[in-house]
Amino acid sequence: MISARRPFSLSTTGAAGAALWAGLAVAAGLLVGRLPLTWSLALIGGAIVLAAAVWEPALGLGLALSLGTAKAYLSAARPDLPADLGQALLALALAGWLARGLLQHAIVVPRIKLLLPLGIYLGAGWLSLLAATSLQESLKEIIKWAEIAAVVVLVAAEARRGRFGWIVAAVLLAGTAQALIGIWQFQFRGAGPDTFIILGSHYRAYGTFEQPNPYAGFLGLIWPLAAGLAWAGLEAAWRRRRLAAWLPAGLFALAAALMLAAIYMSFSRGAWLGAAAAALALVIALPRRWWAGVGLVAAAVGLAWGMAQAHLLPASIVARLADVGDFTTVADVRGVNITTSNFAIVERLAHWQAAEAMARDNPWLGVGIGNYAVAYPRYSLLNWPMPLGHAHMIYLNVLAETGLIGLAAYLILWVAVFALTIRVIRRTSGFNRGLALGLLGAWAHLSAHQIVDSLYVNNIPLTIGALLGVLCVLAQTPRQTPAPPGDGLELGLTGAYDD
Repeated sequence: MISARRPFSLSTTGAAGAALWAGLAVAAGLLVGRLPLTWSLALIGGAIVLAAAVWEPALGLGLALSLGTAKAYLSAARPDLPADLGQALLALALAGWLARGLLQHAIVVPRIKLLLPLGIYLGAGWLSLLAATSLQESLKEIIKWAEIAAVVVLVAAEARRGRFGWIVAAVLLAGTAQALIGIWQFQFRGAGPDTFIILGSHYRAYGTFEQPNPYAGFLGLIWPLAAGLAWAGLEAAWRRRRLAAWLPAGLFALAAALMLAAIYMSFSRGAWLGAAAAALALVIALPRRWWAGVGLVAAAVGLAWGMAQAHLLPASIVARLADVGDFTTVADVRGVNITTSNFAIVERLAHWQAAEAMARDNPWLGVGIGNYAVAYPRYSLLNWPMPLGHAHMIYLNVLAETGLIGLAAYLILWVAVFALTIRVIRRTSGFNRGLALGLLGAWAHLSAHQIVDSLYVNNIPLTIGALLGVLCVLAQTPRQTPAPPGDGLELGLTGAYDD
């Protein structure tokens, strides 16, 4: 707890305060009156949103999660507008949280054990600055991870005020909205580059991300939450035996189905790999006895293998996965004949090869966190002079940028996340267990998808931070036992942060 001796406030009493507010009101009125109607409405609406984001930090965070995903779209379509609404709204939410704490004479930072492994990785990033060429690029990456930690703290703090459900709802709504946009793009040929055309008459779904792969990765982090909540809803509805009790389960299941459909329509092989890993994790952890889940997974894998042998799988999926084995090794692609069919794979392998060379030359500290693109010209292959921003494999990228020290810290962080999630699944029930199951699926997707990509782009880290915050809140709940017959879905967080 950080205490403030004097409350931070702007006095509104006395002649000076009255004159100040009157002057602000007159200035705002004159400004609105002289602007065109569209701009006046936008100004008024924006002011309301900004005020709400500061007054209710959970609302500001929810807007950051929803609108932050439009960063790439706004940069391309409306360069005259502020592109990074996610960062601006997050700043407002954090400012509102700090202001509320100062007004209450104390800023309370909940005790969150997960901040320790996060801090270890940040420390490894700072250490890698000794080898960095561009401190500016390094600081951008460090700020990104610091924001993840800040979002974790904000979620935990807002849960104390009963805003936990708001944040979960904001994450689910953001995923569902993006899914609907992607489905429309696929079905009705939404505007996009010719390279996105698939199956002859469709566009690959890409939402507001302007790229199918990070778009599908974003959905891959959220659909498991909807699926886990749908399962918890089914359990509760079965116990209550009332028709109305099935509605929440149906809504969550619909949201999960929409997001999975959009992932399919993205035709992102990395996202398909991640979705498969998430589904396997969910099935394994679903029963209370995990050996039963392993049996279900074995049966599902056997069924999929049998369908593949019988040529019963959709041809579009089989064709897209035909060369997925080429993603499994870092191969020397110098001299490879580049064609339209192998371009994407060879491009990735070329960047993997460059990352491997960076790590070989700088084994302990790497080339500096965030410096992959800066160092790339020294390691690029002849036919691949342009850096893609990252190595398109997070583990190689972390190794190249922060060396063995950074990779070890990164793996420690995610081992800690998985271990905490499994612990929460075992000690919770109902709605909380459904959320924890979904989080396990999200981490599985993230870990698998990032074998062929990096999802720390386009404000996705804000969503990752929110999900980590949800995990930390669940970890603080008292141990729960399965609900007796007649109980419904309940969020068991009432006493989690009582002072």
